[in-house]
Amino acid sequence: MSTARSTKTWFITGASRGFGRIWAEAALKRGDRVAATARHPETLQPLVDAYGDAVLPLALDVTDRDATVAAVGRAVETFGRLDVVVNNAGYGLFGMVEETTEEQARAQIETNLLGPLWVTQAVLPHLREQGGGHILQVSSIGGLAAFPTLALYNASKWGLEGMSEALAQEVGPLGIRVTIVEPGPYGTDWSTGSAVHTEPIAAYDPIREARRAGATARAPQDPQVTADVILELVDAEEPPLRLFLGPYPYPIVKAAYQKRLETWEAWQPLATRA
Repeated sequence: MSTARSTKTWFITGASRGFGRIWAEAALKRGDRVAATARHPETLQPLVDAYGDAVLPLALDVTDRDATVAAVGRAVETFGRLDVVVNNAGYGLFGMVEETTEEQARAQIETNLLGPLWVTQAVLPHLREQGGGHILQVSSIGGLAAFPTLALYNASKWGLEGMSEALAQEVGPLGIRVTIVEPGPYGTDWSTGSAVHTEPIAAYDPIREARRAGATARAPQDPQVTADVILELVDAEEPPLRLFLGPYPYPIVKAAYQKRLETWEAWQPLATRA
């Protein structure tokens, strides 16, 4: 794999914790500069204390389009350019389709899909002007395979995957790269502190319990191990459109896609009559 190393300037959403914080620290530790955003900017103070002017802490709720444009503008004004843009802000909504309220559904899509859209739209004029850049869209194994209790989360990440695949084709000729990062289960607070849960309907309890039992049977990986992988990814001269994080996603996604192909092939005689 061919790589090129130069000092980079990052714009990372959701940098208060989880992957966003880990990747921000990794970038800063090696001498890069980071515009780090969080809904509560005081959570970013330890980064400022440790790395000084290499960090630009920004208050940002990615569902606010105007605020997103302003935050990106301030980052470019401060650092002069953006090399790596990480759309990491997001959360998990846990619950069955029938249980999900309109407010919960809208909030999930606003954050996990429209948030990355607003950030992407805000950075593209700058990336086009400078002739390049790399956008990392943090998706999930749940962006490729669906799981009970995560329908709206799946919908938000499937939407992100589709948008990003089209985006890559639109901006590739302009020298801008897009990578969809698809993590498996890691020990972040995605399923705990930042999660939202629906009000349960008793009829679904057996499905919920089966899902919970399957999840607890897997030991989540340490998210710190992803730092070096992400650094190598952004240094690659020809980064991939998609990258799994961890060994868990591949067999799950391979089985899901194989099942789709088998279904399409089995029903092809009926399909051709349409």
